[in-house]
Amino acid sequence: MASQMKKEKVAIIGSGLIGRSWAMLFAGVGYQVTIYDIIPDIVEKALKETKLELDHIEKQGLLRGNLTAAQQFACISGTDKLKDAITGAIYVQECVPERLDIKKKLYAEVDTLVGPNTILASSTSTFMPSLFSEDMKHRAQVLVAHPVNPPYYVPLVEIVPAPWTKPEYTTKARELMTEIGQKPVTLSRQIEGFALNRIQYAILNETWRLVADGILSVKDIDVVMSEGLGMRYAFLGPLETAHLNAEGMLNYCDRYCNTIYAVSQTMGPTPRMEGKVAEQVAKELEEMVPIDKLPERRAWRDACLTKLAQLKKNI
Repeated sequence: MASQMKKEKVAIIGSGLIGRSWAMLFAGVGYQVTIYDIIPDIVEKALKETKLELDHIEKQGLLRGNLTAAQQFACISGTDKLKDAITGAIYVQECVPERLDIKKKLYAEVDTLVGPNTILASSTSTFMPSLFSEDMKHRAQVLVAHPVNPPYYVPLVEIVPAPWTKPEYTTKARELMTEIGQKPVTLSRQIEGFALNRIQYAILNETWRLVADGILSVKDIDVVMSEGLGMRYAFLGPLETAHLNAEGMLNYCDRYCNTIYAVSQTMGPTPRMEGKVAEQVAKELEEMVPIDKLPERRAWRDACLTKLAQLKKNI
């Protein structure tokens, strides 16, 4: 057991679902993980929930990493003192609420505690790293490592540097993500929405138009994805899909570039997700999945994602 444990320490700032998922991922390969939150009772609750989750997924045969659930939990501790969490850590993963004022305040405090070699990574899906690191002494160590919810079951991580992030920190962050079993992609520079959300928003915008124009119901739109595009995109991205759907990408462009352009021109302005259409979409979704059934449906989703990940691994 000892040979599988690491001496290096990782700090997780924030003990919510995302923070606990990160803790389990790092502990899965033996890193010594400290979870930080501002109130002792919250930290204690997070540790109890983490242990229950590790035990549950082990019983389900879905545990990630190369250690048992008990061994992984032995790697995880908690504290309500930020200095204790950060001191000696080689990597800090911040998972606080998506409010820029909170992040700026936190990183200003972290800046007074951290050493010159620690990677400071944010789980943010909203803010470019420059927005909360510009005034920091250690800003060259700051980047975004944006996971997909739920990160324990969906391995993608977007690594996004600020303009001043040193390349060696970006490289090391990617190596760490690979080591813990995630699938990192590295953006060459920061951009609003990163990559995943920009693609996701394009899909959401067009599905919104289809509902607003009365073309398809919400349920049928989701069938288009789950029983059509989603099945292909679970294994191939859109560009390789196009490459395979013709005699290579250049042939695909020759065949379809005019059609794609013409159809795209009909898509109209970017819609705002509000008003009567939002009410209609919400009504139809609640008929499909009532609000009180959301936890049950999330558990089903997580089970499906895990089985899909296992299938992809074995192919």
